[in-house]
Amino acid sequence: MRYGWTTGACATAATTAAYTALLTGEFPDPVEVLLPKDRRPSFALATERLEPGRATAGVIKDAGDDPDVTHGALVLATVSPGEPGSGVTFRAGEGVGTVTLPGLPLAVGEPAINPVPRRLMTEAVRRVAAEHGGTGDVVVEISIPDGEEIARQTWNPRLGIVGGLSILGTTGVVVPYSCSAWIDSIRRGVDVARALGHRHVAGATGSTSEHVVAELYGLPETALLDMGDFAGAVLKYLKRHPVPRLTLGGGFAKFSKLAAGHLDLHSQRSQVDLRLLASLVPEPLASSIASANTALHALELAQAAGVPLGDLVAERARAVAAEVLAGAPIEVDVVVVDRAGTIVGRAG
Repeated sequence: MRYGWTTGACATAATTAAYTALLTGEFPDPVEVLLPKDRRPSFALATERLEPGRATAGVIKDAGDDPDVTHGALVLATVSPGEPGSGVTFRAGEGVGTVTLPGLPLAVGEPAINPVPRRLMTEAVRRVAAEHGGTGDVVVEISIPDGEEIARQTWNPRLGIVGGLSILGTTGVVVPYSCSAWIDSIRRGVDVARALGHRHVAGATGSTSEHVVAELYGLPETALLDMGDFAGAVLKYLKRHPVPRLTLGGGFAKFSKLAAGHLDLHSQRSQVDLRLLASLVPEPLASSIASANTALHALELAQAAGVPLGDLVAERARAVAAEVLAGAPIEVDVVVVDRAGTIVGRAG
């Protein structure tokens, strides 16, 4: 599948082109940038604007074949002279967020431009300055038109990043369906929760289970981790960065997979094991569940027989989670819900 480029790589390309134009009066198009692992991609410019004392260049983000909400977004960099000796100063323009909560790798009040993109842009400014006789003292303002609207589809509001998107990337490359951005958001969610002093966090597979768990325990939004299918990502990061209590909430089918030892709950990467579900209950119910059509069908059969299969799955899922967390000072409980949001199983 086709790889793409991060917002950080696009911002670096736009910054390189804008600063070059500020010093020379001409925009390089395409503009080559240097990324980690000695990658040297070239980016076509979508916007060029040279004004007295400032230059703006824009690059359209191409996320390749990854289902990235920022695919097609215009990433703009406006470069203007800074105070002598100031180096590179970053500002958030339209559609780029500002950090308002602790726990992120940026100070509160800073533009949501992550450390690696900052380093890439700073290095690009130095190279351009060396080539064209500049000082390297500049103000770089990154903007993404419609970024505030796009950001509503991301974790940014929950992480306390207000006003727009984050400029992200560690390698500059978007790997299709790597899900690295989601997992990174889970980690940042844990960091923010810890920084805010939360002693109880919850990871949920979807909005229904998240709502149930939040209501059940009165948890604030900043204590909620959008786990999705990445149970392993939540558990492994919390093992290294523990909080006293973790609640896992999810649907019966998803947690049937966790009960079987799967840490990635996506339908393309793990399947419900009806034989495992059957092994949890006595005959003749076991035979019926072994030949059930779906996990939901198995649950309905058990409910009709008065057997608490939801609790049994919750207990087994909790045991798997505890095994991953072994040695970490974390108490775990599990809440299993059906599609209507009714609790059908609990453990811990």
